[in-house]
Amino acid sequence: MYAEVNVVSLVDLMMLLMVIFMITAPIMQGGVDLTLPKADARAVESKGGLVISVTREGRIFIDETSLSFSEFRASFKTLAGTQGKDGVYIRGDGNASYGMVLRVLAVVKNAGVTNVALMAEPEDTPR
Repeated sequence: MYAEVNVVSLVDLMMLLMVIFMITAPIMQGGVDLTLPKADARAVESKGGLVISVTREGRIFIDETSLSFSEFRASFKTLAGTQGKDGVYIRGDGNASYGMVLRVLAVVKNAGVTNVALMAEPEDTPR
């Protein structure tokens, strides 16, 4: 007589977990919640560069890490040297202070980054 392991329940559990993962994976996309301003601008092709977000409250995020302006200014040059080779993308909320976005842009430029893009949502085009 052979002792066999019944794997049917394990396969069922694996399939259930796979379905749950497939449903929740698109929902779990990270990022900072911003309302980007609309502009009639050419689409920028992201090459995996460094993403800087400025919220309407003036908080600064590098990818998903929150920094104060002084922390951002102190650490950006080092960070740009290691991760900013493919460009820097600045995402400013439509209601963010223009002065704060300008200060962030000045830090990026002073760090020697030349490939900088300001992100926006495309304008609705009339049909």
